[in-house]
Amino acid sequence: MTSGAVNAISPLGVLPPPGPACIHLPLNVTPQELARHAVGLANARGGTVLVGADLVDATGPAERDAGELHPLMVTHAIFELSGGRLTVNVQHHRLPGGVRVLAVFVPQAPYVLAAPDGAVIAWDGAHLVPVTPAEAEPVADQDYTAVVPPDASLADLDPAEVARLRGLGRQSGAAGLPDLDFLRELGLIVPSGGALRPTLAAIMLAGTPAALRAHVPQAEVCFYHHATSDIEFQFREDLLRPVPALLTRLAELIQARNRFTPVQVGLFRIEVWDQDEAVYREALLNALTHRDYTLRDAVHVHHYPDRLEIMNPGGLPGGITPGNILRHQPKRRNPLLAEVLSRLGLVERAGVGVDKMYGLMLRHGKEPPEYTTYADAVTLTLHSPGFDAEFVRFVARKQEDMHTLSLDMLIVLSVLAREGEATRAVLARALQLPEDRTPRLLRGMEDHGLIARSGVGRGIAYTLSAEVRRALGREGASPREGHGWQPARAADGHAPGPQSTGQTVQESRAPQPDASFQQPRSPSAASLLANGPAPSPAPRPRPGRLSNRSGPSGAEIRAVALALAREQGRVRNADLRQTCNLNTQQAWRALRSLVQSGLLRKLGTGTRDAAYELA
Repeated sequence: MTSGAVNAISPLGVLPPPGPACIHLPLNVTPQELARHAVGLANARGGTVLVGADLVDATGPAERDAGELHPLMVTHAIFELSGGRLTVNVQHHRLPGGVRVLAVFVPQAPYVLAAPDGAVIAWDGAHLVPVTPAEAEPVADQDYTAVVPPDASLADLDPAEVARLRGLGRQSGAAGLPDLDFLRELGLIVPSGGALRPTLAAIMLAGTPAALRAHVPQAEVCFYHHATSDIEFQFREDLLRPVPALLTRLAELIQARNRFTPVQVGLFRIEVWDQDEAVYREALLNALTHRDYTLRDAVHVHHYPDRLEIMNPGGLPGGITPGNILRHQPKRRNPLLAEVLSRLGLVERAGVGVDKMYGLMLRHGKEPPEYTTYADAVTLTLHSPGFDAEFVRFVARKQEDMHTLSLDMLIVLSVLAREGEATRAVLARALQLPEDRTPRLLRGMEDHGLIARSGVGRGIAYTLSAEVRRALGREGASPREGHGWQPARAADGHAPGPQSTGQTVQESRAPQPDASFQQPRSPSAASLLANGPAPSPAPRPRPGRLSNRSGPSGAEIRAVALALAREQGRVRNADLRQTCNLNTQQAWRALRSLVQSGLLRKLGTGTRDAAYELA
């Protein structure tokens, strides 16, 4: 018997009277009515619904009681009838006379729920009454992780997990306190109903397996390992554990399939992992901290040979988009959980986790994190198809000369390393800044000899300086002379990594897409490649060396993709690979950039099944 049940039904078998926190319902209540009352109680302050209370005072032995109602059936019925928005805990209790009642413990909802018939109602202590918009607003602003389940108790917390939390929080002043004071200091347990009870955040961080299943089953993480880039997976593990234990197990699963490539820089060696632990740990923490726990979906982690995808329930918080995530003021969907993780040193208090991921990936010559948003979900993709070893060496050496390269500098350098040249407008989009805020940064990079400027007016374009090109092993003609640079490949022969922060980079010598790609008489794919097909790829270069393969520029590849989409109605990765003699990653990047520019629309998923049509 949990403490919640003791509060609902006294040890003497006396039922609490109906009131603000307790509803009595007869045994013959319909599932719909039971769900209505549960929703109404959740919209108020939470409490207990007692089913079969009408039989307690009946004269003579009862032929029927609530024992015939299976708790799982009641739990499932309320979950289904509330649209998956309300999870309750159901228990039988036998009174001294032998009659069994069903106690349904209902948590307070973090926002106003609708009943099965669509009505928005709340329990006022005696009746179900309509909820007005003015009454609904304060409830909607509540922190879900700060909710205290009415049937939760200190027994729902695992002492071993509390000790794990204490170990993480050694730098905080609370670490030296006794367990209860430590948890109270973090705001994880609060007085409620005359006793100290854990919040949902406490259960997420240190709950027992039974408490996690009862109160936050949606806190599950499903891990999938894919041996190939196809959707089929070869291994799956479902994890419902406290957050610190979750992170430990996920790191074990990812590291078991992780590889690194050593890059020698003078006397030092840098290990560039396919998936850097600091990056994916930050990504996983962001997913667990900022997901929408009111949705009943789990977090899904897919580990492919060339990427790690983290699929998170709930879109980005209001106002944040993939195009401004580096600059937007941080927003916390679950303030209590985020604050505790910050005080324990697991997440960044200032909201710089995304900046940290960008910086680490760019320093290792890779693409930055890629965000894909949906109405009720967001997917973060960490690509690992290879890296630019010379870029890694250059950044490491430059760090010694300049003490540090800012994230903005890394973004500009990675764009130019991949594209050859870019206009100020393109760099502004990659930096997620207004164009008029970039001149100071670009002038500073010119003064440090990192980039060079050419052209006048709107024709101004930026390239890597001659010194940087030599450091990267990319001596030769500038892009304006028609010879684009090919970034060096990693030892595994994969395509290069550096790229802009999710933005399309157009070579300034090519027309802008919205100015030329939408003309009535657009060139065909054949005419765009009238000089003959691109030559076959050169043999795999040695690690860290420059590939001299020539072929269509990035702008030409995108133009061909649009022409194919216009001629055929749709274009697939295989179509672009065959036409331009590309590998899968190169074609995918070109198609993705056109989607991000709003010129193509993606249909389907994956590289094999996806098709693209004109937007």
